[in-house]
Amino acid sequence: MWEIARVMPNNPKGGGLDVHALLDAFWSVQPDPSSKAQRVSFGTSGHRGSSLDGTFNERHVLAITQAVCCYRRLKGIDGPVFIGIDTHALSSPACKVALQVFVANGVDVMLSANDEFTPTPAISLAIIAYNKNRTSGWADGIVVTPSHNPPRDGGYKYNACNGGPASKDATDWIQARANTYLDHAMADVKRVTEVIALNSVYTHRYDFLGAYVDELIQVVDMELIRSAGLFVGVDAMGGAGIHYWPVIAERYKLNLIVFNDKLDPRFSFMPVDWDGQIRMDPSSHFAMGALLEKRGSYDISFACDTDHDRHGVVTNSAGLLPPDHYLAACIHYLFNHRPKWSPNTAIGKTIVSSRLIDLLAKRLRCSLYEVPVGFKGFSEGLSDGSLGFCGEESAGSSFLRRDGTVWTSDKDGIVAGLLGAEITAKLGRDPGTVYADLASEFGNPVSRRIDAPATFSQKQRLSLLELQREKVTEIGGEKVVNIETHAKGNGEPINGIKVSTENSWFCARPSGTEPIYKIYAESFLGEKHLGQVLADGKALLTDALEG
Repeated sequence: MWEIARVMPNNPKGGGLDVHALLDAFWSVQPDPSSKAQRVSFGTSGHRGSSLDGTFNERHVLAITQAVCCYRRLKGIDGPVFIGIDTHALSSPACKVALQVFVANGVDVMLSANDEFTPTPAISLAIIAYNKNRTSGWADGIVVTPSHNPPRDGGYKYNACNGGPASKDATDWIQARANTYLDHAMADVKRVTEVIALNSVYTHRYDFLGAYVDELIQVVDMELIRSAGLFVGVDAMGGAGIHYWPVIAERYKLNLIVFNDKLDPRFSFMPVDWDGQIRMDPSSHFAMGALLEKRGSYDISFACDTDHDRHGVVTNSAGLLPPDHYLAACIHYLFNHRPKWSPNTAIGKTIVSSRLIDLLAKRLRCSLYEVPVGFKGFSEGLSDGSLGFCGEESAGSSFLRRDGTVWTSDKDGIVAGLLGAEITAKLGRDPGTVYADLASEFGNPVSRRIDAPATFSQKQRLSLLELQREKVTEIGGEKVVNIETHAKGNGEPINGIKVSTENSWFCARPSGTEPIYKIYAESFLGEKHLGQVLADGKALLTDALEG
């Protein structure tokens, strides 16, 4: 199986990360279940941590996988589990451990052919294809990835039978059961050896890459991109799509060049982010520095994070588009250039995405479906075709096939980037100019997110916070018109609070993995007003949390 650590000598590059020490810690460090930080914790995108901190180790993977097996039995899920991994150093050993547990529990496992790394959307696509028209024998999947997190991290995501991220009810159940195994020194966790697992009748191979590339033309107009002769730049960021992009370019005869397509567990080719950490985050100007330097050399360029479920798009007209700007441009294009989509197809957005999308949906006469932070709220709507495009503020999105049927029900950074090329080919101008037109029509909002420290108890209080509405009358010098603690689309709690005025809003929610809470804000009245909204929102929350 994958041997990520052997691809480079052990030298101090990539932020000084010692990959061998990282891997040694995965096997040797036993997490302390009495420490909250070292217990299994599923955030909006699975469990994440580092072996060096005792937060992502062999025991975590054993416990989570056994819990997934128990959950499958509870729900009558008896088809195969599709497994994919990204290129983080901890992903390979974690996958090996998971395989041993699944086989010991008699679960059929679908591993990638030729040990290819597997993007998250390829796992979603495979689950949906397998389950199509089934009434029993349902499949689900896991993706071993910490997404764009630093090289020292590992992660584990569980995808449901609809192909999308599992519901909170599911991950809460899995989390609780996994922590029970940690509490009882892994009693009742089943496991076979790696050799037995790899040679088991339960272990199968699946061509994720071929299946994904073959069907791309059904969701993006690849022929239009080819015939337009666009010159496209792609930064693979050393992620799970490193072998996908050359096949995509060859299959569809695209003039496409790929950067950072080599396997390096230290990701030493990546520039450091604002805080000195390396992150494969395509929404960051720091991480996207290489493509920004090449701006003007391509008709359009884009990047994907390590598991290729997020995107970042660089246009000649505007540089790196903020996620919300690109989401709006995609929505405008798709709902005007997908004639086979149902006229009742709706738009999905998270509660902290731009209000400009609300205004655009109204002009398009489309229903708007708003959910809490995280992509799991969109999965059912994408699966049944009732949601045409879904996007979140953190640069994740997916959309239907050109015929209006489901593509993936999890985020797909590959098609998000390629759609930018389709837009450019079709309109003769890039998505940056599309957004500029929308901003001229609706106003040009500015937005920002800040993080503030919070204790565990403060985070709990924020999750349950109900502001006294009669006392919250003004934010940023404007009258408060709405206070929300639940998303309007699915009625789910946002684990925080959102306060809106006529021209602005702020939203606060606790981080699922860090001792902080996050404040998001947007204003249609400029940067100065945005700063005032953020300051007023932070002061309001400080009073509420300390009162």
